[in-house]
Amino acid sequence: MKPGRPAARRIRLSPPQLLALVYALGILLGAALLHLPGVQRPGAGLDSVQLLFTATSAICITGLTVADTGEAFTRFGQLLLLLLIQVGGLGILTFGTVFAFVTGRRLNFSERQHLVAQLNALDVGSVLGLVRAILLYTFVTEGVGALLLALRFVPQFGWGEGLYQAVFHSVSAYNNAGFVVLRGGLAPYAEDALVCLTMAALAILGGLGFLVQLNVVAHLRHPRQSRLLVYSRLTLVTTAALLVLGTAALLLLEWHNGKTFAPLSAPGKLLAAFFQSMTPRSAGLSTVTIEQMHTASLFVLIGLMYIGAGSGSTGGGIKTSTFAILVGSAWNMVRGRGELILFQRRVMNENLVRAGAITTLYTLLVAGAFFALLATNPDLGFTHLLFETVSAAATVGLSMNTTHRLNDTGLLILTGLMYLGRIGPLTFAIAFNLRPTRSRWVKYPPEHDILVG
Repeated sequence: MKPGRPAARRIRLSPPQLLALVYALGILLGAALLHLPGVQRPGAGLDSVQLLFTATSAICITGLTVADTGEAFTRFGQLLLLLLIQVGGLGILTFGTVFAFVTGRRLNFSERQHLVAQLNALDVGSVLGLVRAILLYTFVTEGVGALLLALRFVPQFGWGEGLYQAVFHSVSAYNNAGFVVLRGGLAPYAEDALVCLTMAALAILGGLGFLVQLNVVAHLRHPRQSRLLVYSRLTLVTTAALLVLGTAALLLLEWHNGKTFAPLSAPGKLLAAFFQSMTPRSAGLSTVTIEQMHTASLFVLIGLMYIGAGSGSTGGGIKTSTFAILVGSAWNMVRGRGELILFQRRVMNENLVRAGAITTLYTLLVAGAFFALLATNPDLGFTHLLFETVSAAATVGLSMNTTHRLNDTGLLILTGLMYLGRIGPLTFAIAFNLRPTRSRWVKYPPEHDILVG
């Protein structure tokens, strides 16, 4: 190095920056793979914008599509999408860790921090064991789901096609991806308890989050040594409450709807209501035509999509824990209590501020994208575009038959929205906040006369 010339600074990315960058690169790589020969069926005619949208939907495990996946893509193309779904569900950084295990390279502390950001791990030192458990648990769960689905699909399609359908939809359901390659979708199975309950169980497990699943398993195996975390309890209770309330609301609203529930038997209506209550939490699967549901039912679905699944899970939304903390804080204010207590534990103010920040950023993101869609696609209805916007932001994948009607600008807006919804708006904001603020070291006097509410 010549005298007087400063040494080259090594660029070091923070965990949020690395997370945002890696997912962006994964989307671009996925789009490039979908341009390969033999991916599309003859006559599909998907252009570059549509393929970029599809790759984003797959790796961000959303499920919005511009064409029927089974008809537009060959078996090779479907397998590529399945790979993108699995990579997006487990997390690209998790696959990077697997590669490190295979090559024998040891992870340094900085790389462990990156994995903490990806997996929402509680302890940096436990990340490697957590990743091993995640991989094992994921593949075992998907395998069991595939075996159960094969009981229905193999007799219907034969061994080869039946096993393929079982594996594809097990992976899609567990990763909350919402991609379906069955002709006619899942509508023919609206009253099939085996198919619906298996896929619902897979989607719910994926939506709970890896930490909750592992914590529950460890608690059941060793109840005295491994306690059930407050976060796990909060996620389980909120998830159960939303499922029960959503099922009851849809059952009441759609019971006499001749285009959705009315043709079904009474047990079929209950099953359909439960399935449609589960799917907005980020699964993106449906056994009835969403567009034909009543407006009040669509409102319920939008609300469930907005809340989403658990933190660190394959789902999106503001997350169940965030919603529960906000509701608990509001109830605390009504009761005049100063601190939020959950399961005999005090919730730190930092968590309250974070929940408020996430909800605010998420709402602004949805509102901005919704306005942009209204401006660029004025021919489409208000409800249709609102539903599509929330579905993309929450990485759900449900649609009112709107996605293929969007122009290229609208597809690009939703592409960015799915990306931000997958990594999280707060993570994205932190990732590109490169300038430190002096407020970390300077403590200013408080102000008491600001009116709120």
